[in-house]
Amino acid sequence: MSLSYPALAPIVLLSLSNVFMTFAWYGHLKFKAAPLFVVVLISWGIAFFEYWLAVPANRIGHQVYSAAQLKTIQEVITLVIFAGFSVFWLKEAISLNTVIGFCLIAAGAAFVFKG
Repeated sequence: MSLSYPALAPIVLLSLSNVFMTFAWYGHLKFKAAPLFVVVLISWGIAFFEYWLAVPANRIGHQVYSAAQLKTIQEVITLVIFAGFSVFWLKEAISLNTVIGFCLIAAGAAFVFKG
């Protein structure tokens, strides 16, 4: 499989959408004093933009990948984005056990792409 537009575009779009979704789901953890209803409304607002990236990513990606492959790509991207987010935004260290666990998930994901 070459890295043509239909093959690469969903990966880029899913990566961008995941940045939005990670902030929607976890960004508020730095602001524990904010009322929950405010956090939920802000998170919904952020997630709105995530959908504008994720839905086209899956539409374009389904021309090249199966739905299971798209979901697997999204999950691996989630782990990578979350690891960076955790370190740089939340200032939480990534433990060796977390790295090993993420690698095992990635190894499982590789089986989805095996012929």
